[in-house]
Amino acid sequence: MFRSLIHKGLVAVALLLAALSPAAAFAKDPVYTGRFSSVAVDGYDPVAYFTVGQPVKGSKEFTIEYNGAQWRFSSAENLEAFEAAAEKYAPQYGGYCAWAVSQNYTASGNPKNWSIVDDKLYLNYNDEIQKRWEKDIPGFIAKANENWPDVLN
Repeated sequence: MFRSLIHKGLVAVALLLAALSPAAAFAKDPVYTGRFSSVAVDGYDPVAYFTVGQPVKGSKEFTIEYNGAQWRFSSAENLEAFEAAAEKYAPQYGGYCAWAVSQNYTASGNPKNWSIVDDKLYLNYNDEIQKRWEKDIPGFIAKANENWPDVLN
């Protein structure tokens, strides 16, 4: 019986270590939500970038599920607009950093580092990366489009 308990304990530890391995910890979902969250765009309203031209925090009151993530909005109108045309408002590359995707890897997208190009929302990792992005936006978009969605694998 003691051996059986030790065996079960070792199996449990092995399963726990497998779940905590880097591959499991960094599994790439189609929408970036952060490590311990299921909320897209860090809770910011993706429609607001287009309607008010700046990041606006969404509310739990106006939340929907789309593409495996929760999306929050600052108003019922913005939620309805997103429901009608999610692909128009959702950030490109699932909200991962657009510049990173152009380099064939993923990094978190920061909702405060954003741009709208040809009516599409792009997020970048931080100010420094956004400056790199701005040096050749069309070229980086072309490269990112080639890499997406294979970069998730």
